[in-house]
Amino acid sequence: MVHVVAKNYIKAGKTEEFISVAKQLVKETNEKDSGCIRYELFQDLSNPQVLTIMEEWENQEALDKHMAAKHFKELTAAFAELAEKPGEINLYHKLT
Repeated sequence: MVHVVAKNYIKAGKTEEFISVAKQLVKETNEKDSGCIRYELFQDLSNPQVLTIMEEWENQEALDKHMAAKHFKELTAAFAELAEKPGEINLYHKLT
């Protein structure tokens, strides 16, 4: 299994627009991408301009297919225009 934490730092005044795009990505990913176990959007409690997508995939192949999917490429392209700075993407595997 592969776990992904994708943290996004959003420009002031662009948070709601980012949330709208990210919700569409979450919806389409959960509907279309095989191998997706969990794909959810979270907002930081202390800084609402930090939004994180937490993901869980059956394997690296499923994640790679997701990142190559049309809906992923189109929707994440909009993220760059809304971001204050580059996001952080970390991949994890469970140890215990």
